[in-house]
Amino acid sequence: MEEYVVLVNPEDQITGTMEKQQAHVNGLLHRAFSVFLFNSKGEMLLQKRASGKYHSPLKWTNAVCSHPRIEETYLEGARRRVKEELGIEADLSEKFSFIYKADVGNGLWEHELDHVFVGIFEDEFYLNKEEVEEVRYITLEDLDQEMSEHPENFTEWFKIILEEYKHHFNS
Repeated sequence: MEEYVVLVNPEDQITGTMEKQQAHVNGLLHRAFSVFLFNSKGEMLLQKRASGKYHSPLKWTNAVCSHPRIEETYLEGARRRVKEELGIEADLSEKFSFIYKADVGNGLWEHELDHVFVGIFEDEFYLNKEEVEEVRYITLEDLDQEMSEHPENFTEWFKIILEEYKHHFNS
């Protein structure tokens, strides 16, 4: 099934829809969401993208990142993808939104109006192996060190979103 993204202007007004991969080729601004999940120790959940992903396979990123469908709110889309990718339900709250553009390689761009959600989860995961290779929790301190030593192991957008997250929460 072809997936479509919702194209928007910087004020989040819908300007149309486009097939997802084509929007990434064209680098057009579209709606997106990012989910950060933590455990009670304050460790952040990372997911390693599945090997079959058309861009950034086998790279570590935040718990979930995707796009709401035309009929969905950002929160509805985030809840749907958390369930589809991680096999869980988590209480999510929106923390901030911002626009970024990142070159993800192979002529593809992420240009997104990204709404960032945060939640707590400490139960079992039921991973969709077409989406997620594996997950792990990590302290923010260890994550900073790992990203500094091996930035190639992480998605380009996660590097941007994590810095924006830290800016908002003074981590």
